[in-house]
Amino acid sequence: MKKVVITGIGAVTSVGNTAADYWNGLISGKCGMRTITRIPLDKHDTTVAAEVDDSFEAEAGKYWKKRQLNATTTTTRMGLASAGEAIADCGVDTETYDGRKVGVIYGVIDNSFEDYELEKPLNITLKKMPNELPALVSIRYGFTGPSFNVSTACASSAYAIALGKQFIESGLCDMVVAGGISNTVTHLVISGFNQLLAMSVNPDPNTAARPFTKNRDGFIMGEGGGTVILESEESAKARGAKIYCELAGAAMCGEAFNLTAPKTDGVGMAESMRMALDNAGLTPDDVDYINAHGTSTGLNDLYETMAVKEVFGKRAYDIPMSSVKASIGHTLGAGGALEAIACIKAIETGLVPPTIHYDEPDPELDLNYVPNKPQEHKVDVAISNSFGFGGHNATLVLKRYEG
Repeated sequence: MKKVVITGIGAVTSVGNTAADYWNGLISGKCGMRTITRIPLDKHDTTVAAEVDDSFEAEAGKYWKKRQLNATTTTTRMGLASAGEAIADCGVDTETYDGRKVGVIYGVIDNSFEDYELEKPLNITLKKMPNELPALVSIRYGFTGPSFNVSTACASSAYAIALGKQFIESGLCDMVVAGGISNTVTHLVISGFNQLLAMSVNPDPNTAARPFTKNRDGFIMGEGGGTVILESEESAKARGAKIYCELAGAAMCGEAFNLTAPKTDGVGMAESMRMALDNAGLTPDDVDYINAHGTSTGLNDLYETMAVKEVFGKRAYDIPMSSVKASIGHTLGAGGALEAIACIKAIETGLVPPTIHYDEPDPELDLNYVPNKPQEHKVDVAISNSFGFGGHNATLVLKRYEG
Protein backbone atom coordinates (compact mmCIF):
# COMPACT_ATOMS: atom_id res chain seq x y z
CA MET A 1 0.00 0.00 0.00
CA LYS A 2 1.22 3.50 -0.82
CA LYS A 3 2.60 5.55 2.04
CA VAL A 4 0.85 8.92 2.46
CA VAL A 5 2.87 11.89 3.68
CA ILE A 6 2.13 15.53 4.48
CA THR A 7 4.09 18.13 2.55
CA GLY A 8 2.30 21.42 3.19
CA ILE A 9 0.24 23.14 5.88
CA GLY A 10 -1.80 26.34 6.08
CA ALA A 11 -3.91 27.84 8.85
CA VAL A 12 -6.07 30.83 9.72
CA THR A 13 -7.11 31.02 13.37
CA SER A 14 -7.94 33.50 16.09
CA VAL A 15 -4.36 33.25 17.41
CA GLY A 16 -2.59 33.63 14.06
CA ASN A 17 -3.22 34.08 10.34
CA THR A 18 -0.59 31.55 9.18
CA ALA A 19 0.42 28.07 10.27
CA ALA A 20 3.57 29.42 11.95
CA ASP A 21 1.68 32.11 13.83
CA TYR A 22 -1.00 29.62 14.83
CA TRP A 23 1.58 27.25 16.29
CA ASN A 24 3.45 30.05 18.06
CA GLY A 25 0.14 31.21 19.51
CA LEU A 26 -0.62 27.75 20.86
CA ILE A 27 2.81 27.25 22.40
CA SER A 28 2.84 30.70 23.99
CA GLY A 29 -0.53 30.05 25.63
CA LYS A 30 -2.29 32.76 23.66
CA CYS A 31 -6.06 32.97 24.02
CA GLY A 32 -7.90 33.84 20.81
CA MET A 33 -11.23 34.57 22.48
CA ARG A 34 -12.92 37.92 22.92
CA THR A 35 -16.32 39.44 23.43
CA ILE A 36 -18.22 38.92 20.18
CA THR A 37 -18.05 41.82 17.73
CA ARG A 38 -19.70 40.40 14.61
CA ILE A 39 -23.31 40.50 15.86
CA PRO A 40 -25.35 42.31 18.56
CA LEU A 41 -25.48 40.31 21.77
CA ASP A 42 -28.71 41.43 23.39
CA LYS A 43 -30.56 38.21 22.48
CA HIS A 44 -27.78 35.71 23.25
CA ASP A 45 -26.66 33.90 26.38
CA THR A 46 -23.19 33.35 24.94
CA THR A 47 -21.18 36.55 24.47
CA VAL A 48 -17.68 35.20 23.76
CA ALA A 49 -16.15 33.65 20.65
CA ALA A 50 -12.73 33.08 19.09
CA GLU A 51 -13.18 35.47 16.17
CA VAL A 52 -10.52 35.76 13.48
CA ASP A 53 -9.15 39.25 13.06
CA ASP A 54 -9.87 40.90 9.71
CA SER A 55 -6.12 41.12 9.11
CA PHE A 56 -6.35 37.59 7.67
CA GLU A 57 -7.74 39.18 4.50
CA ALA A 58 -4.21 40.29 3.60
CA GLU A 59 -3.10 36.66 3.65
CA ALA A 60 -5.95 35.66 1.35
CA GLY A 61 -4.99 38.50 -0.96
CA LYS A 62 -1.50 37.03 -1.41
CA TYR A 63 -2.91 34.03 -3.27
CA TRP A 64 -6.26 35.08 -4.73
CA LYS A 65 -7.48 37.80 -7.08
CA LYS A 66 -9.87 40.41 -5.74
CA ARG A 67 -12.67 39.37 -8.07
CA GLN A 68 -12.43 35.80 -6.78
CA LEU A 69 -12.51 36.93 -3.17
CA ASN A 70 -15.47 39.23 -3.83
CA ALA A 71 -17.56 36.19 -4.74
CA THR A 72 -17.00 34.53 -1.36
CA THR A 73 -18.03 34.83 2.27
CA THR A 74 -15.61 35.61 5.08
CA THR A 75 -15.42 31.98 6.15
CA THR A 76 -14.69 30.78 2.62
CA ARG A 77 -11.87 33.33 2.38
CA MET A 78 -10.35 31.87 5.54
CA GLY A 79 -10.25 28.54 3.75
CA LEU A 80 -8.77 30.10 0.62
CA ALA A 81 -6.03 31.77 2.65
CA SER A 82 -5.12 28.48 4.30
CA ALA A 83 -5.19 26.68 0.95
CA GLY A 84 -2.92 29.23 -0.69
CA GLU A 85 -0.44 28.97 2.17
CA ALA A 86 -0.40 25.17 2.19
CA ILE A 87 0.04 24.85 -1.58
CA ALA A 88 2.88 27.40 -1.53
CA ASP A 89 4.40 25.61 1.45
CA CYS A 90 4.46 22.24 -0.31
CA GLY A 91 6.45 23.76 -3.17
CA VAL A 92 4.60 22.04 -5.99
CA ASP A 93 5.00 23.47 -9.49
CA THR A 94 1.37 23.54 -10.54
CA GLU A 95 2.36 24.33 -14.14
CA THR A 96 4.13 21.00 -14.57
CA TYR A 97 2.53 18.70 -12.00
CA ASP A 98 -0.18 16.45 -13.42
CA GLY A 99 -3.36 18.20 -12.23
CA ARG A 100 -5.43 15.16 -13.17
CA LYS A 101 -3.89 13.38 -10.20
CA VAL A 102 -4.66 16.09 -7.63
CA GLY A 103 -7.86 16.00 -5.58
CA VAL A 104 -9.39 18.74 -3.44
CA ILE A 105 -11.58 17.84 -0.45
CA TYR A 106 -12.84 20.27 2.18
CA GLY A 107 -15.00 19.92 5.23
CA VAL A 108 -17.71 22.57 4.91
CA ILE A 109 -20.78 22.70 7.13
CA ASP A 110 -21.96 25.90 5.48
CA ASN A 111 -20.50 29.17 4.22
CA SER A 112 -22.14 31.43 6.84
CA PHE A 113 -23.99 33.55 4.30
CA GLU A 114 -25.97 35.32 7.02
CA ASP A 115 -26.18 38.56 8.99
CA TYR A 116 -23.57 41.10 7.88
CA GLU A 117 -22.82 39.08 4.72
CA LEU A 118 -26.31 39.98 3.48
CA GLU A 119 -25.28 43.63 3.32
CA LYS A 120 -23.40 42.75 0.12
CA PRO A 121 -26.14 41.10 -1.98
CA LEU A 122 -23.92 40.23 -4.94
CA ASN A 123 -22.88 36.74 -6.05
CA ILE A 124 -25.52 35.28 -3.73
CA THR A 125 -25.69 31.87 -5.41
CA LEU A 126 -21.91 31.51 -5.43
CA LYS A 127 -21.53 32.55 -1.81
CA LYS A 128 -24.10 29.97 -0.73
CA MET A 129 -22.48 27.07 -2.58
CA PRO A 130 -20.97 24.74 0.03
CA ASN A 131 -18.66 23.39 -2.69
CA GLU A 132 -17.36 26.84 -3.61
CA LEU A 133 -14.12 26.44 -1.65
CA PRO A 134 -12.92 23.20 -3.27
CA ALA A 135 -14.14 24.46 -6.66
CA LEU A 136 -12.12 27.67 -6.42
CA VAL A 137 -8.99 25.82 -5.33
CA SER A 138 -9.33 23.42 -8.28
CA ILE A 139 -9.90 26.27 -10.74
CA ARG A 140 -7.07 28.44 -9.42
CA TYR A 141 -4.43 25.72 -9.60
CA GLY A 142 -5.69 23.54 -12.44
CA PHE A 143 -6.40 20.50 -10.28
CA THR A 144 -8.82 18.30 -12.22
CA GLY A 145 -8.98 15.28 -9.92
CA PRO A 146 -11.99 14.71 -7.62
CA SER A 147 -13.08 17.98 -6.01
CA PHE A 148 -15.88 18.21 -3.46
CA ASN A 149 -16.90 19.09 0.09
CA VAL A 150 -17.92 16.78 2.92
CA SER A 151 -20.19 17.70 5.82
CA THR A 152 -19.99 15.54 8.94
CA ALA A 153 -20.36 18.26 11.57
CA CYS A 154 -17.28 18.78 13.74
CA ALA A 155 -15.50 15.84 12.10
CA SER A 156 -15.82 17.29 8.58
CA SER A 157 -12.20 18.17 7.86
CA ALA A 158 -10.93 15.00 9.56
CA TYR A 159 -13.18 13.07 7.18
CA ALA A 160 -11.76 15.10 4.27
CA ILE A 161 -8.23 14.13 5.29
CA ALA A 162 -9.17 10.48 5.81
CA LEU A 163 -10.80 10.34 2.37
CA GLY A 164 -7.76 11.99 0.82
CA LYS A 165 -5.58 9.26 2.30
CA GLN A 166 -7.77 6.61 0.71
CA PHE A 167 -7.68 8.35 -2.67
CA ILE A 168 -3.87 8.33 -2.66
CA GLU A 169 -3.61 4.74 -1.45
CA SER A 170 -5.97 3.62 -4.20
CA GLY A 171 -3.92 5.34 -6.90
CA LEU A 172 -6.74 7.69 -7.87
CA CYS A 173 -4.63 10.68 -6.75
CA ASP A 174 -0.98 11.42 -6.15
CA MET A 175 -1.79 14.54 -4.13
CA VAL A 176 -4.86 15.76 -2.25
CA VAL A 177 -5.50 19.24 -0.89
CA ALA A 178 -7.59 18.55 2.22
CA GLY A 179 -8.94 20.71 5.01
CA GLY A 180 -11.94 22.56 6.29
CA ILE A 181 -13.54 25.80 7.38
CA SER A 182 -15.52 26.82 10.41
CA ASN A 183 -18.65 28.91 10.42
CA THR A 184 -18.28 32.57 11.27
CA VAL A 185 -20.12 33.95 14.28
CA THR A 186 -23.78 34.47 13.33
CA HIS A 187 -27.08 34.73 15.18
CA LEU A 188 -28.17 31.29 14.01
CA VAL A 189 -24.96 29.56 15.08
CA ILE A 190 -24.88 31.11 18.55
CA SER A 191 -28.60 30.75 19.25
CA GLY A 192 -28.65 27.21 17.85
CA PHE A 193 -25.91 25.91 20.11
CA ASN A 194 -27.40 27.80 23.05
CA GLN A 195 -30.69 25.98 22.46
CA LEU A 196 -28.77 22.71 22.77
CA LEU A 197 -27.07 23.92 25.98
CA ALA A 198 -23.75 23.06 24.34
CA MET A 199 -22.05 26.44 24.47
CA SER A 200 -20.51 28.20 27.46
CA VAL A 201 -22.34 31.22 28.88
CA ASN A 202 -19.28 32.41 30.79
CA PRO A 203 -18.71 36.07 29.75
CA ASP A 204 -14.98 36.05 30.57
CA PRO A 205 -12.89 35.28 27.44
CA ASN A 206 -10.04 34.04 29.64
CA THR A 207 -12.06 31.33 31.35
CA ALA A 208 -15.01 30.61 29.05
CA ALA A 209 -13.46 27.52 27.44
CA ARG A 210 -11.68 25.29 29.95
CA PRO A 211 -11.62 21.67 28.79
CA PHE A 212 -11.28 18.87 31.34
CA THR A 213 -11.81 21.16 34.35
CA LYS A 214 -14.39 20.83 37.10
CA ASN A 215 -16.25 24.04 36.18
CA ARG A 216 -16.41 23.63 32.39
CA ASP A 217 -19.82 24.61 31.05
CA GLY A 218 -19.63 24.18 27.29
CA PHE A 219 -17.55 25.09 24.27
CA ILE A 220 -16.76 28.45 22.74
CA MET A 221 -17.08 28.76 18.98
CA GLY A 222 -13.95 29.47 16.97
CA GLU A 223 -13.59 30.79 13.45
CA GLY A 224 -10.86 29.64 11.07
CA GLY A 225 -9.68 27.49 8.22
CA GLY A 226 -7.03 24.81 7.85
CA THR A 227 -5.42 22.93 4.96
CA VAL A 228 -2.92 20.10 4.68
CA ILE A 229 -1.32 18.74 1.53
CA LEU A 230 -1.40 14.96 1.37
CA GLU A 231 0.89 13.29 -1.10
CA SER A 232 2.14 9.85 -1.98
CA GLU A 233 5.66 9.25 -0.70
CA GLU A 234 6.72 8.45 -4.27
CA SER A 235 5.46 11.80 -5.58
CA ALA A 236 6.95 13.80 -2.72
CA LYS A 237 10.37 12.20 -3.06
CA ALA A 238 10.36 12.55 -6.84
CA ARG A 239 10.01 16.31 -6.63
CA GLY A 240 12.26 16.71 -3.58
CA ALA A 241 9.50 18.00 -1.31
CA LYS A 242 9.91 18.64 2.38
CA ILE A 243 8.02 15.93 4.27
CA TYR A 244 6.53 16.95 7.61
CA CYS A 245 5.34 13.51 8.65
CA GLU A 246 3.39 10.47 7.55
CA LEU A 247 -0.38 10.19 7.73
CA ALA A 248 -0.12 6.63 8.95
CA GLY A 249 -3.73 5.89 9.79
CA ALA A 250 -7.27 7.20 9.71
CA ALA A 251 -10.67 6.03 10.85
CA MET A 252 -14.21 7.15 10.08
CA CYS A 253 -17.14 5.60 11.90
CA GLY A 254 -20.67 6.31 13.06
CA GLU A 255 -22.11 5.76 16.51
CA ALA A 256 -25.74 5.19 15.45
CA PHE A 257 -26.78 6.53 18.83
CA ASN A 258 -27.87 10.17 19.18
CA LEU A 259 -27.81 13.41 17.20
CA THR A 260 -26.02 15.42 19.88
CA ALA A 261 -24.82 13.17 22.70
CA PRO A 262 -21.83 10.82 22.42
CA LYS A 263 -22.34 7.13 22.99
CA THR A 264 -22.42 6.25 26.67
CA ASP A 265 -19.01 5.86 28.36
CA GLY A 266 -17.17 6.86 25.17
CA VAL A 267 -17.65 3.49 23.50
CA GLY A 268 -17.80 5.02 20.02
CA MET A 269 -14.80 7.26 20.69
CA ALA A 270 -12.74 4.25 21.77
CA GLU A 271 -13.74 2.37 18.62
CA SER A 272 -12.60 5.29 16.46
CA MET A 273 -9.15 5.31 18.08
CA ARG A 274 -8.76 1.54 17.82
CA MET A 275 -9.75 1.54 14.14
CA ALA A 276 -7.27 4.33 13.33
CA LEU A 277 -4.40 2.54 15.08
CA ASP A 278 -5.29 -0.70 13.30
CA ASN A 279 -5.30 1.15 10.00
CA ALA A 280 -1.83 2.50 10.80
CA GLY A 281 -0.49 -0.91 11.82
CA LEU A 282 0.33 0.48 15.26
CA THR A 283 -0.60 -0.37 18.83
CA PRO A 284 -1.61 1.83 21.77
CA ASP A 285 1.95 1.45 23.08
CA ASP A 286 3.23 3.42 20.07
CA VAL A 287 1.29 6.64 20.79
CA ASP A 288 3.15 9.60 22.32
CA TYR A 289 0.54 12.38 22.20
CA ILE A 290 -3.23 12.68 21.92
CA ASN A 291 -4.82 15.80 20.53
CA ALA A 292 -8.22 15.52 22.16
CA HIS A 293 -11.54 16.56 20.75
CA GLY A 294 -11.78 18.21 24.17
CA THR A 295 -14.77 20.48 23.72
CA SER A 296 -15.16 21.62 27.35
CA THR A 297 -18.61 20.06 27.59
CA GLY A 298 -19.56 17.80 30.47
CA LEU A 299 -20.14 14.64 28.47
CA ASN A 300 -17.42 14.93 25.82
CA ASP A 301 -14.55 15.49 28.22
CA LEU A 302 -15.72 12.73 30.57
CA TYR A 303 -16.39 10.19 27.85
CA GLU A 304 -13.22 11.00 25.89
CA THR A 305 -11.19 10.48 29.06
CA MET A 306 -12.96 7.16 29.64
CA ALA A 307 -12.34 6.14 26.02
CA VAL A 308 -8.62 6.91 26.26
CA LYS A 309 -8.37 4.83 29.43
CA GLU A 310 -10.22 2.00 27.71
CA VAL A 311 -7.90 2.01 24.67
CA PHE A 312 -4.57 2.75 26.36
CA GLY A 313 -5.02 1.17 29.77
CA LYS A 314 -2.44 2.24 32.35
CA ARG A 315 -0.43 3.98 29.62
CA ALA A 316 -3.18 6.59 29.41
CA TYR A 317 -1.59 8.27 32.43
CA ASP A 318 1.77 8.56 30.65
CA ILE A 319 0.52 10.09 27.41
CA PRO A 320 0.05 13.87 27.30
CA MET A 321 -3.41 14.77 25.98
CA SER A 322 -4.40 18.38 25.34
CA SER A 323 -7.17 20.40 23.76
CA VAL A 324 -6.27 23.38 21.59
CA LYS A 325 -9.94 24.39 21.67
CA ALA A 326 -9.11 26.27 24.86
CA SER A 327 -6.98 28.57 22.67
CA ILE A 328 -8.80 28.77 19.33
CA GLY A 329 -12.31 27.68 20.28
CA HIS A 330 -14.29 24.91 18.64
CA THR A 331 -13.60 25.49 14.96
CA LEU A 332 -16.32 23.07 13.82
CA GLY A 333 -15.66 22.04 10.21
CA ALA A 334 -12.03 23.23 10.39
CA GLY A 335 -11.22 21.47 13.67
CA GLY A 336 -9.87 18.21 12.25
CA ALA A 337 -7.41 19.98 9.96
CA LEU A 338 -6.25 22.60 12.47
CA GLU A 339 -5.76 19.99 15.17
CA ALA A 340 -3.88 17.71 12.78
CA ILE A 341 -1.53 20.64 12.14
CA ALA A 342 -0.97 20.90 15.91
CA CYS A 343 0.06 17.22 15.87
CA ILE A 344 2.35 17.77 12.90
CA LYS A 345 4.12 20.60 14.70
CA ALA A 346 4.36 18.57 17.92
CA ILE A 347 6.18 15.84 16.00
CA GLU A 348 8.43 18.43 14.35
CA THR A 349 9.31 20.45 17.46
CA GLY A 350 9.11 18.03 20.39
CA LEU A 351 6.67 20.37 22.13
CA VAL A 352 3.13 19.43 23.12
CA PRO A 353 0.65 22.35 23.07
CA PRO A 354 -1.11 23.11 26.36
CA THR A 355 -4.71 23.11 27.45
CA ILE A 356 -4.92 26.70 28.65
CA HIS A 357 -7.49 27.96 31.18
CA TYR A 358 -6.95 24.76 33.15
CA ASP A 359 -7.82 25.74 36.71
CA GLU A 360 -9.69 23.45 39.11
CA PRO A 361 -9.27 19.78 38.17
CA ASP A 362 -12.28 17.53 37.84
CA PRO A 363 -11.79 14.57 40.21
CA GLU A 364 -13.19 12.23 37.54
CA LEU A 365 -10.71 13.44 34.92
CA ASP A 366 -7.23 12.53 36.08
CA LEU A 367 -4.99 12.29 33.00
CA ASN A 368 -2.16 14.60 31.92
CA TYR A 369 -4.06 17.33 30.08
CA VAL A 370 -0.91 19.48 29.65
CA PRO A 371 -2.23 22.23 31.90
CA ASN A 372 -1.50 25.82 30.87
CA LYS A 373 2.07 25.39 29.62
CA PRO A 374 3.57 23.34 26.77
CA GLN A 375 5.52 20.23 27.67
CA GLU A 376 8.72 19.01 26.08
CA HIS A 377 8.01 15.51 24.88
CA LYS A 378 9.38 13.52 21.98
CA VAL A 379 6.47 12.70 19.72
CA ASP A 380 6.92 9.99 17.12
CA VAL A 381 3.23 9.12 16.89
CA ALA A 382 0.29 11.42 17.59
CA ILE A 383 -3.43 10.85 17.24
CA SER A 384 -6.06 13.53 16.70
CA ASN A 385 -9.71 12.94 17.60
CA SER A 386 -12.72 14.61 15.99
CA PHE A 387 -16.18 13.62 17.22
CA GLY A 388 -19.11 15.32 15.51
CA PHE A 389 -22.82 15.75 16.12
CA GLY A 390 -24.74 12.88 14.59
CA GLY A 391 -22.17 10.42 15.92
CA HIS A 392 -19.69 11.11 13.11
CA ASN A 393 -16.31 10.12 14.59
CA ALA A 394 -12.84 10.30 13.09
CA THR A 395 -9.33 9.73 14.35
CA LEU A 396 -6.14 10.55 12.45
CA VAL A 397 -2.74 9.01 13.18
CA LEU A 398 0.30 11.15 12.40
CA LYS A 399 3.73 9.53 12.50
CA ARG A 400 7.32 10.75 12.25
CA TYR A 401 8.48 10.14 8.70
CA GLU A 402 11.18 7.57 8.18
CA GLY A 403 12.36 7.77 4.60
